[in-house]
Amino acid sequence: MRSFTIGANDAGQRLDKFISKTLPSLPQSLMYKYLRTKRIKLNGKKAEISVRLSEGDVVDMYVNDEFFTEKDEKFSFLGAGKTLDILYEDDNIMALNKKVGLLSHPDEGEYVDTLITRVQRYLYEKGEYDPKNEASFAPALANRIDRNTGGIVLAAKNAESLRILNEKIKNREIEKRYLCVTVGIPPKKADTLEGYLVKDEKTNTVKVLDRPAPGGKAIRTSYRVQKTGNGLALLEVELHTGRTHQIRAQMAAIGCPLLGDGKYGANALNKQYGGYKKQCLYSYKTTFTFTTDAGILNYLKGKTVEVKNVWFRTEFPALQSREPRQL
Repeated sequence: MRSFTIGANDAGQRLDKFISKTLPSLPQSLMYKYLRTKRIKLNGKKAEISVRLSEGDVVDMYVNDEFFTEKDEKFSFLGAGKTLDILYEDDNIMALNKKVGLLSHPDEGEYVDTLITRVQRYLYEKGEYDPKNEASFAPALANRIDRNTGGIVLAAKNAESLRILNEKIKNREIEKRYLCVTVGIPPKKADTLEGYLVKDEKTNTVKVLDRPAPGGKAIRTSYRVQKTGNGLALLEVELHTGRTHQIRAQMAAIGCPLLGDGKYGANALNKQYGGYKKQCLYSYKTTFTFTTDAGILNYLKGKTVEVKNVWFRTEFPALQSREPRQL
C-alpha cells in the first residue's frame, strides 16, 4: 500500500485523473474496480471517481507493486538547450524573452529544444521542478508566440499561477504591446483599426474584411507611429483582440505590410531593404493591469516587464537612411 498526500498542484482535479497520472500502467477497468472495492480510498473512505481533490487529502492505494514500478527514464527536456533570456522571475512565474527562431512548444518537427522544454530543464536543474514528485503539473507557458516572432512569454511554476495567468489573459487584464516595422507609412500618426478576420486552415493564412462574414471574428488593433524614414515606419501596436496573425494581416490590409514578412508582405519589397527574412515584429512590453482579484499573483498588479533591446528598433536608424535597392 502507498499513500499520496495531495499538494497544491494536484488539488482541484478529479480523483480518477489523479490516479491515471500517478499509475499510468494501471488499466482503467481495474482502477474502477479498485475504487468500488475500496482498494483505493480517499481520506480512508470509499470515494466516487468524479470527486475533486483538495490540498491535504490523502489517497491510499492498495495496489500491486508492479503498477508502482518506476521506469529508469531520462527526461526528454534534459536534451533542450540551456539558453534562457529571463526578464523577471519569482516563486510563481517567469517572464521570458523568446528569440526569433525558437518554438514556444514542441511540434512534429521539433520536440526536444523549445522554450517550454528549456524552462523545464532550467527549473529541474535549479531544484524547483521534479517530475517524479508531480502527478499532474509541469511548468507551462501561459501564452505563446510564433516561431518567427520574438518577445515576452509568461511561464507558470505552479498550477494556481497558471490558472490565474490564463484567466487574466482571457479577460484582457494583462496588456501586451508590440513593436514592428512596416514597409509603407500609415496614413495617420495614430489610429485604431477594426475589421473581421477569416482564417484559411489549409494555407494557415487569414484575410481581413471590413464587414461580417461567415466564420469571421471581429478584430481591433491600435497603433502609434514612433519613427518614419525611407518608406518605412516604426510602430508601437496594441491588440484589443488576440487573433491569429492579427497585426501582420491588419497592417498589410492598409497597405503597410511588416518588413520581412513573406506571407502577408512581398519578398520583392523585403529585398529592397536588404533581404530581411525574419519579420520585424516583437512583443516587447507586458503590463499586469489587473482589475479583479489575482489571488497569489496580486503583487504583480501594475508591474511592467520590457525588452529594452529589440533588434530592429536598434537597426532602424540605419534602415531609414539606407537607399532601397531597385529591382
